[in-house]
Amino acid sequence: MHLIQYFDANGARAVAVTQNGETRQVQGATSVYELAQAALSGGGLAAAVTARGLGGAVDKAALLAEGRLLSPIDHPDPTHLHVTGTGLTHLGSAATRDAMHKANGEKPAGELTDSMKMFRMGLENGKPKNGEKGVQPEWFYKGNGHIVANPGQAIPSPSFALDAGEEPEIAGIYLIDANGQPRRLGFALANEFSDHVTERINYLYLAHSKLRACSFGPELRVGDLPNHIEGKSRILRDGKVLWEKPFLSGEDNMSHTIANLEYHHFKYDLFCQPGDVHVHCFGTATLSFADGISTREGDAFEIEEGQFGLPLRNPIHIEAEKPVIVSSLY
Repeated sequence: MHLIQYFDANGARAVAVTQNGETRQVQGATSVYELAQAALSGGGLAAAVTARGLGGAVDKAALLAEGRLLSPIDHPDPTHLHVTGTGLTHLGSAATRDAMHKANGEKPAGELTDSMKMFRMGLENGKPKNGEKGVQPEWFYKGNGHIVANPGQAIPSPSFALDAGEEPEIAGIYLIDANGQPRRLGFALANEFSDHVTERINYLYLAHSKLRACSFGPELRVGDLPNHIEGKSRILRDGKVLWEKPFLSGEDNMSHTIANLEYHHFKYDLFCQPGDVHVHCFGTATLSFADGISTREGDAFEIEEGQFGLPLRNPIHIEAEKPVIVSSLY
């Protein structure tokens, strides 16, 4: 079962569900957040959809082409949607980062960088047995709901950014229930979008490099994550493919289990506040930056994987410089 949010022909919010090969509007539903809150009462999302009933057929591809799709979940108050992520979680994901840091002279040849050390820690204890705690991964904060660009909309890159690079990932989507318990709704494609040149200057700039916009969706895949995910990530320039590569995800291609990554995020009470939504990106091993690609205004990212429905497409927009003025209230 897949869920989407969109604007209908009258400009009103609506929700549709794809199941059994067809997509139909969920009657009376204006948000997936609302459906998820109803699902907490029992029966899950499928029961919440059934209880509302289904309306007419919906053409998802047309909605995408017309720019009427929304992210597959949002929050009535965007400050209560948190976007976070983990890195060095996929087999092969350390290679680019390690080479980047060695090229910067952070470690002499033959000595492990911190990135490689952390990656190896994940290989050794990122998939613990049931009941055991695994090693914690690299973790970062991206922002709240204000940094999310809807599918099809431009991802803004600030004027001070040194790079505007895609990161094709899978994101887990969660709602915190009234008891502070994280409840997973499902998974979505995500473009975690980062500034890799800033990160390359010094690894301690990683936090800065992640404070960028992102996009996820268009569809929320309800249920468990497939063990093997093999999609395509590409960059289009002037309507032509500039760069394209496959990306792998799912636990078969990861050095951590999803459960381990979830534990080390939600072990913090800060992230277990009732009513909050979490979009947690699980990392990638595929970057155009590693192949020397430098994006520019108007380039478009496209991430697709058949098990997640529609592709995630976003052009890049470079923002104009904004003055930073701090005034005193003394």
